[in-house]
This record gives sequence, C-alpha cells and structure tokens, in this order.
Amino acid sequence: QVRLVESGGGLVQAGGSLRLSCTATGTGSIDSINVMGWYRQPPGKQRELVAIIYSGGKTIYADSVKGRFTISRDNAKNTVYLQMNSLKPEDTTVYFCGLIAAMGNRDYQYWGQGTQVTVSS
Repeated sequence: QVRLVESGGGLVQAGGSLRLSCTATGTGSIDSINVMGWYRQPPGKQRELVAIIYSGGKTIYADSVKGRFTISRDNAKNTVYLQMNSLKPEDTTVYFCGLIAAMGNRDYQYWGQGTQVTVSS
C-alpha cells in the first residue's frame, strides 16, 4: 500500500523559509511514479496546486509562488521537496503531498495527510 509521509511544516515569520519533504513508501507494486507535487487547501476553499514535478524534471508552479518556492525530487528515494522562501501570511494553510503513479494500464493518485504551515506577520 502506497503511503506518503510528509514533514517540515511549522511556524515561521513572514519573509522566512521552510522546507517540506514527502517520501513515498510501499511502492513495490508501482510501475513508475509519474508526478509528485504539493497542493494546499485554504479553509473553505478547494485544494489548489502549489507545484508539481514530473519524473523527467519538468516543473509547474502556481503563479502565486513563482520565484519564491522551488520543487525538487529525488527519484531514487521516492522523495519530493518544496523549498519555500520569502513566505507570506497568505501562504498559511495545510499543505498536502500528492503523487500519480502508474500500475498496469492505469494511473492512481495518492495523498499525504497534510502538514500545517503557518506564517506570522
């Protein structure tokens, strides 16, 4: 069973930095992990993309984090990172790790439990 283990959230002052990590375990049955990434869900709103990275290295960022956040991936460790710099109070919310994996002829999406990021003004 695939499980995503997140770490790195916490409390930081505006302008500060945090680094989120997410490792996928139980991946023995997976053919490949195609996409790994980070999403966030502000209270009362839908989950939104923050940044994703494909297995070949292509990245996509939300406009609101471009130039401040950097996503990277260690394929050998099935781990994705999100370096968050110049944090703003509006970045405060729960961040979720997600991945899309291929098994057989189908793709499957998995989610982590979420990690809280709080940016104080």
